[in-house]
Amino acid sequence: MHLVLRHFIIGLYVITIISCKQDTTKNDSDFSIAFGSCNRQNVQNNLWDDIIAQNPKVWIWGGDNIYADTDDMEKLNAEYQILLQDEGYKALKNSTKILGTWDDHDYGINDGGEHFAAKKESQQVFLDFFDVPNNDNRRKQEGVYYAETIKAENGSFKIIILDTRYFRTDLTISEDNTRRFQPNKYGEGTILGPEQWQWLEQELKTSQADFNIIMSSIQFLSNQHGFETWGNFPHEVDRLKQLILNSKAKRVIILSGDRHLSEFSKDTIPGLDYPLIDFTSSGLTHVYSSFKNEPNPYRFGKVVPKISFGLLEFNFKSKEVTMKMIGDGNEIQQQIIQQY
Repeated sequence: MHLVLRHFIIGLYVITIISCKQDTTKNDSDFSIAFGSCNRQNVQNNLWDDIIAQNPKVWIWGGDNIYADTDDMEKLNAEYQILLQDEGYKALKNSTKILGTWDDHDYGINDGGEHFAAKKESQQVFLDFFDVPNNDNRRKQEGVYYAETIKAENGSFKIIILDTRYFRTDLTISEDNTRRFQPNKYGEGTILGPEQWQWLEQELKTSQADFNIIMSSIQFLSNQHGFETWGNFPHEVDRLKQLILNSKAKRVIILSGDRHLSEFSKDTIPGLDYPLIDFTSSGLTHVYSSFKNEPNPYRFGKVVPKISFGLLEFNFKSKEVTMKMIGDGNEIQQQIIQQY
């Protein structure tokens, strides 16, 4: 195995990037979580066996779990059924706890937000896909946001699933024709909406978990590529950073998808005693294969435009998390080790 270690000192933090071409599924972690996004249900997914081989305790869908783009609920359900009948996915579902959110193509409309007319109906079909019971609060609330605390043998996690679609207000079309969108005026618009913000504040402030994992379907930190990103609502970015700091929630990590590429982004928040990492993993069946370059002032490491899923391996004793991008054949495309 070819192995290259690079250590970066960032403020008070040391993060190690490891580049290698082979994976061993045996590790000393106490708990592992896998996640991914951008899965075309009509295209063969070659990663299900690789995901299962890593034996994650939880699989988190990061959105675009299928591509439907429809307000026809019969068609939407039929597209979900294609995925549910996939033998690889059925094997994962039978072996692993599954949580997740949606993004635009499974929500029902490309770049869609609060004005999508069929969003209430789409939510119910989405919840059917996840086998959510009829008496679950998600059947009554607006939006698919959800949180669950999971106890492991040596520690605990809170997994916080955000809905960046149901309440998201209008985007601003870019004046630069090389970009799709530009940031709204500071203070204008919202991604999460008032009720979800209130809920998120409560979930973080009351969390006693050793790690808090936030799943956002769109990137949180990368903000200059001109597509969908939290950066189109800069005041919402500042609000979440401040909430993470003020909540005192331990070891918050953000996961994201949407982009058809994978990368690590990192920011240092004054007063927070660890770096905030946004781990983007996308996509499972198709990628931005012609990628050459795009700006991301928070990028750490390199962009990987290959099919992959994300894996996080936790060691509670050392408070160390290994974050991996893994491709077909369990090839490690890139990984970082973060000491908390």
